[in-house]
Amino acid sequence: MIVACIPAYNVEKTISRVVIQAQKNVDGVIVCDDGSEDMTGEIAQRLGAIVLRHDRNMGYGSALRTLFRRSRLLNADVMVTLDADGQHDARIIPDLIKPIIQGEADITIGSRFLENSSAVPAYRKFGIHMITRFQEISSKNGITDSQSGFRAYSKKALSLLEPTECGMGASAELMMKAHQNLLTIKEVPITIKHDVENPSTLNPIYHGMDVIASIIKHYSIRHSLLFYGVPGLFLMLIGIGFGFWAWDIFSQTKQLVTNLTLISIGSLILGLLMFMTAILLFTLGSIVRESH
Repeated sequence: MIVACIPAYNVEKTISRVVIQAQKNVDGVIVCDDGSEDMTGEIAQRLGAIVLRHDRNMGYGSALRTLFRRSRLLNADVMVTLDADGQHDARIIPDLIKPIIQGEADITIGSRFLENSSAVPAYRKFGIHMITRFQEISSKNGITDSQSGFRAYSKKALSLLEPTECGMGASAELMMKAHQNLLTIKEVPITIKHDVENPSTLNPIYHGMDVIASIIKHYSIRHSLLFYGVPGLFLMLIGIGFGFWAWDIFSQTKQLVTNLTLISIGSLILGLLMFMTAILLFTLGSIVRESH
């Protein structure tokens, strides 16, 4: 069973076309109406889609989480996600899911940068490339378009993944979790429409900061000893160094150098806090991993 999952918010002008095109290429369509104030949900339901409603707008990640859970409940073999504003061409779905059907991948991503990347506005291309390179530090999966919402997930991927982020950081979170679970990711070239009416895009600065914050959060938790422990030890060494320097001056002049002393104490306290944070996160992470 192949299902198309569509996060939707105030897209009554485009949702009908997206649902109808998707229905031609999948066995069922699920729409998460994320607190829309227009007729988005009603239109999708009239067209035969399963509509899941949020009482208020909770964000892209929350909508994805709802769609992941319903897809698992339906025992879907493949789950395809696409945007509700018409930018993604549902006719490409057979090409997108082909590597999963053939057992070549657990996740496929429709990449805007494998072919015809010139169609992407320069400012968006720059931002996406920057976020993708930043994400490579944590996931190392070699993908070219980490922010593409046009994706497909196998049953195995569905059983292992679920976003916890509420906002746009969910896309990056899923890629990091895919890397942690050793899932195979393959990209498929796509083109998208940028001239659609009312495209569902956030402020690019807010979008970028949301994604980067999500990457940092998950990386810091997963690699707590490296992220917090190493800087903590470094700060403690700085504190000890400044402490010896202040003590040396005091032993010779009997005068306490306030600046050196404050730097020493501050560095030692901050370093100790970071090191303790690293130990606690590492311990909690180990307990969680063992419980699974």
